[in-house]
Amino acid sequence: MKTANDLYREARARVRQISAKEALELHAAGRATFVDVRDLNEVNLGMIPGAIHLDLGLDAGNRSALAAETLREMGYTDVVSLDSGFRGWVEAGGDIQD
Repeated sequence: MKTANDLYREARARVRQISAKEALELHAAGRATFVDVRDLNEVNLGMIPGAIHLDLGLDAGNRSALAAETLREMGYTDVVSLDSGFRGWVEAGGDIQD
């Protein structure tokens, strides 16, 4: 039986990861839909402006890779995961919506 960490690691290997810098560029150009999969307690501290919140109900790193992998399996073709997560977004100077 696979652990949650096994699933995260496998998803991360299959989904293209982008840097916070790349995410900032996509956001500034309005060329992407951002989906925040953190839990409600985390999102209440702030999120990427305009992001859609979909709580995965998981409390672990690499949730975005698992969510991106699931979207890809559902047929979405241009899906990426932010390799450094929300923390990387903030550290790169990204705006935060309250």
